[in-house]
Amino acid sequence: MGYTLIHNGTLIDGNGGPPVADAALLVQDNVIRAVGRKAEITLPAAPVTQLDAGGGWILPGLIDTHVHLMFEGVDIPKMMTTPFSYNFYQALAHMRRTLDAGITTVRDAGGADLGVKQAQANGLIAGPRMQISVTALSITGGHGDGWMPSGASFDLFPPYPGMPDNKCDGVEAVRKKVREVLRAGAEVIKVCSTGGVLSPTDHPEFTQFTEEELRVMVQEGAYRRGVKVMAHAQGAEGIKNAVRAGIHSIEHGIFLDDEAIELMLSRGVFLVPTLLAPLAVLEQAETKGNMPEYGVRKARETIEIHSESIARAHQAGVTIAMGTDAGVMPHGTNLRELGLMCAIGMSPMQAIVATTKTAAACLGWQDRVGTLAAGKLADAILVRSDPLGHIRSLEDPANITLVMQDGKIVKDIREAA
Repeated sequence: MGYTLIHNGTLIDGNGGPPVADAALLVQDNVIRAVGRKAEITLPAAPVTQLDAGGGWILPGLIDTHVHLMFEGVDIPKMMTTPFSYNFYQALAHMRRTLDAGITTVRDAGGADLGVKQAQANGLIAGPRMQISVTALSITGGHGDGWMPSGASFDLFPPYPGMPDNKCDGVEAVRKKVREVLRAGAEVIKVCSTGGVLSPTDHPEFTQFTEEELRVMVQEGAYRRGVKVMAHAQGAEGIKNAVRAGIHSIEHGIFLDDEAIELMLSRGVFLVPTLLAPLAVLEQAETKGNMPEYGVRKARETIEIHSESIARAHQAGVTIAMGTDAGVMPHGTNLRELGLMCAIGMSPMQAIVATTKTAAACLGWQDRVGTLAAGKLADAILVRSDPLGHIRSLEDPANITLVMQDGKIVKDIREAA
């Protein structure tokens, strides 16, 4: 690939410092070699491909720490009548839209298996770089159990070769299930420590798994050179059980109380708010009618307290990483989350850092991605307008004029701008 210089832009490097005017980014193959003011960057003697930012803004490739690439919407009748293999072809569009929105890395919180990850990593398909959980562990009757009162079952992550059944009860069964998921290629363990909005037989405040069961998950992950555990955790007791057990990140955090916030602060636990998720449930129910009644009811019940909880956590200093639950809402609309984060009290720069540096740290990939710095992978985007002045401009993929992932240009609409 040789050398590439992105220049004539204002730099936001992901660290949270002041923007740098007249900036440039020098890339060699797939690695950043220099970043800063263009006048201070020494160009190599070798040929350099010049990419003009057109006076726009240069940012790191963005990161969403909570997505579900393998589905979109929860239209149960449609999903029940869709051929199994069709979902993989459909996911190609989900991945492409995610990439076009400027998101070059994701943590898939259930649904994408090792084959999907490898297909992207090997260049067979275009999409964000993935850290995968494979599935989401659930108790019988919990958030990941699709049993319906009719006796029929609808599972978002049905078992198949490469996708272990996700249900487990009791310490030793949990231990074995975690080992199965790790064997299937999970790079992070996903567990449902509470009920949720889109599960048919529970409530977000219901506590699921004991602290001992959760601790075993953390222990088994640690045996695999530090594989972390992420917890779908909405009710206060389930959140606190997860934090006390040593879990790395709390997803959603709808009913956080003061004790839970203090525990998270004392143990350095990440919070992934997914503020967009309940809003998307209500929007899609209204516009498409593709959400189950129980999900709409619970979303209405939780949407205000969710924002209030995340606002209190932010004010207290809890570390927030951006995540959306994309799949509940259309893929490619992920960056609506940043406007919602600002609405609960974050500044635009804080929201951008949460989507870059902090998100990379949440994945444990801060040495590779998340900021524009020499030695890191060359993931960068160009934005047409100032995101600090108008954070919601990022919601429109047309404002993301160029996307570079691993040193390759995967989107370029600068001329159209």
